[in-house]
Amino acid sequence: MVADKILIVDDSEMNREILSEILKDKYEILEAENGTDGLKLMEDHASDISLVLLDIVMPEMDGFQVLEVMNEKRLIHSLPVIMISAENGTSYIKQAFDLGVSDYISRPFDRGVVLKRVNNTIKLYAKQKKLIEMVVDQIYEKQKSNNMMINILSHIVEFRNGESGLHVLHVNIITNTLLRCIQQKTDKYDLTEEDIERISMASALHDIGKIAIPDNILNKPGRLTPEEFEVMKTHSALGASLLEEIPFDEEEPMIKVSKEICRWHHERWDGRGYPDGLKGEEIPISAQAVSLADVYDALTSERVYKAAYSHEKSIEMILNGECGTFNPLLLECLKENADLIRSEVKNGSVSQRDKSEIIRMTEEALQREEHEMTETAN
Repeated sequence: MVADKILIVDDSEMNREILSEILKDKYEILEAENGTDGLKLMEDHASDISLVLLDIVMPEMDGFQVLEVMNEKRLIHSLPVIMISAENGTSYIKQAFDLGVSDYISRPFDRGVVLKRVNNTIKLYAKQKKLIEMVVDQIYEKQKSNNMMINILSHIVEFRNGESGLHVLHVNIITNTLLRCIQQKTDKYDLTEEDIERISMASALHDIGKIAIPDNILNKPGRLTPEEFEVMKTHSALGASLLEEIPFDEEEPMIKVSKEICRWHHERWDGRGYPDGLKGEEIPISAQAVSLADVYDALTSERVYKAAYSHEKSIEMILNGECGTFNPLLLECLKENADLIRSEVKNGSVSQRDKSEIIRMTEEALQREEHEMTETAN
């Protein structure tokens, strides 16, 4: 059985020797004589260090500065830290706990206390890690199931429409990129990580209403007549109606956002879209983002009725208003992320949250819950 690895960060060689002597029979020991070296070892061995024993009073980079960097780099969430110091003032210890330390050991060291606190902290984090992994697996499996169902439905539409299954993936990627940019630019839409992932996933259903469009119109190689175009335009309202017939709670977030996208992804910022002629912020941000993503991918893809435009030409046409008007903020995001969108679409990279992202979000949720419980207890 591989021993847990403990990193001791202390400028005092004597302190490191004392702690190493206490712990060496049960644990593998790494040592650093200053904060800078300690951080490097944490990054180099992040996956296999079980605990950090951190002195606070050190020259050059003290323990508080180390903790601040650990917070910035998110190391504090996966590496438990026990503060070691002769300082025992309340404000001093509180600052360390506020920065994320798990426990405190004072000098001079008591062998029994050191062993007990080290053992308890390692066990606690091992239990938390196991809990996180269990939650992650459940979320990941649920997400895979949701993705599979949505992609099956959307690919049925694309099969009928003679389009490549890549259209669904491309719209997902572009929608995700645009929303993340909007999230950084403004808080007016109050977009959370969950919102962005939900909208990106639901974007796969934007054209589900085309199931009800006759083949002779759906796959016509030339320009549609005005009458045929009116029939084609009904797909957005039809899609929303189809989703309303699904026996789920209408307030279920995924159903709600899917209906928004289906019905309103052809609305335009100036009110000249369809089916309801919504204008500006009357259009939900979900439908606004999918609309722009859909237009970009339609321009850059070959269709039965047209050749593909280049990436540069497509961006130019959208920014010049040749494809209808869009939210100015979304256009800024398209322009600023044009190179990223091109590369991600080309590589077919999936922008949806992967396991590492789920782990991060799960850890944050557990930490928030733990913090709220602590605050309540106090």
